[in-house]
Amino acid sequence: MRIAIAQINAIVGDIAGNAEKILHAVNKAVLAGADLIATPELALCGFPPKDLLLREDFLQSCHLMLQKIVHSIGDITLVIGHPHQDGGKLYNAASVIRAGKIVQTYHKKFLAQSPFFNEAYYFDEGHEDCVLDFDGLKLRIDIGVEALLHSNLNQPIRSKTTDIILFLNASAFRINKQATRYQDVQQFIKRSGVITIYVNLVGGQDGLVFDGASFAMNASGELVHQSQEFIEALDYIDISKKQPLNNNAPMSLLPSIAAVYQALCLGIKDYVHKNNFPGVLIGLSGGVDSALVLAIAVDALGAERVKTVMMPSQYTADISLADAREMTNRLGVAHIECGIEPLFGSYLSKMENDFAISAEQFNSTTMPENLQARIRGTLLMALSNHNGFIVLSTGNKSEIAVGYCTLYGDMAGGLAVLKDVTKTMVYQLCDYRNQISPIIPKRILDRAPSAELRPNQTDQDTLPPYEVLDAIIEAYVEKNFSLDEIAALHFDPEIVKRVIHLIHINEYKRHQAPAGIRVTCCDFENAWHYPITSRFKA
Repeated sequence: MRIAIAQINAIVGDIAGNAEKILHAVNKAVLAGADLIATPELALCGFPPKDLLLREDFLQSCHLMLQKIVHSIGDITLVIGHPHQDGGKLYNAASVIRAGKIVQTYHKKFLAQSPFFNEAYYFDEGHEDCVLDFDGLKLRIDIGVEALLHSNLNQPIRSKTTDIILFLNASAFRINKQATRYQDVQQFIKRSGVITIYVNLVGGQDGLVFDGASFAMNASGELVHQSQEFIEALDYIDISKKQPLNNNAPMSLLPSIAAVYQALCLGIKDYVHKNNFPGVLIGLSGGVDSALVLAIAVDALGAERVKTVMMPSQYTADISLADAREMTNRLGVAHIECGIEPLFGSYLSKMENDFAISAEQFNSTTMPENLQARIRGTLLMALSNHNGFIVLSTGNKSEIAVGYCTLYGDMAGGLAVLKDVTKTMVYQLCDYRNQISPIIPKRILDRAPSAELRPNQTDQDTLPPYEVLDAIIEAYVEKNFSLDEIAALHFDPEIVKRVIHLIHINEYKRHQAPAGIRVTCCDFENAWHYPITSRFKA
């Protein structure tokens, strides 16, 4: 038996386009002699469809397209994920199509309640298993990883009733996620003793990235197939005498930091492509964050679809201008320089003359610093209006966590590329990219980080060292540690208390931030759901 894994990049709502992609994979699989081809979870409509599932016209479009696909299937069995209405209920389903007919439709039994898609809100639970017979081999179909972990499956699935389990998935990327998938499947195989094939979606969808990385393990839990990460793939697994044949050594996975870099590239590429933007616009500062965003954008889209703008003020160092120029020259992107000092002076004059706020008064606050950022944000958005390019904001997770960013200033934009990337990881990603080719000037990496919004400013004037700040953010945001638990990790309790306070009082800013690309287990886009108004003290 030959099974084809169609690791496709589906677009939410592009039902006709997804169907065309699936049928193209079917035709290739037929030529390759495949007996069965499997697609990811909800491949027909894209994932996650969210409130599109509440629209009758959307569901009807899925149904009509499924019928067209049915009539196109001949000498192969297609397993396709799709939403399915039946008896006044809606299911996350997988239909088995063979010789122009739907022979079975499986309704997902264990619904996920993930932070980015609460299936129980949209779907009803199924109750029946789906087992196919292929020349004496019993193949069972399940949807999603929840079936692997559900307590009802603690009883072993005996190999007499099942030889192969096919899991259709739409599992989003995060750091070290593939290791977790391996562990879950191996634990499942330990209980069941059956061959397991894991088919995963690939592609960017809003702030989520699906990394593909589909794989297969034999009945002993050994990896026998590994699809490539972050690209579409059509791979084949041959099974003989109830064992998958390992025709090729399993492909090695990317190192962790390389996987994050590729996830960010795919996130930008698909966000721009799927939303029909002609390109991206980046405000350069001569600092490390905007340099990294520029590198990722060029790798994702090509230099011709990236434009940069440098907007110096009287506080901008000459080396910042020089470093930004050097990097844009290395990458060959269109670059504009536009000084904001005259505009900044006009705004300050307005504050003095029309609002009766003296220079001494406004210089005692952060208003002049924020004003510079907002002037830059306004100019970037004006250029975006002019040429249709989407603005990529460059703030990182460390800054966004504690509010070291300006609403309607450096937070302005359509996609926050580094929203889930801490400052320490920013440097790791830069080092990784420079190992491929040295495009980020070394001086950018060696200089102390600075917003350059007042004289001789550095980030550490107001923030703890980033290695301390990021460790506290990880412990509090990603691990839900308490103040005392974090302090017990040998951090100054007063610093911990201040960081936690900053995280919560800046919740209102994050609610107004652009979408960001998820790479950790707790991003501010999907997994962090704290109220703006709260008097709880950690």
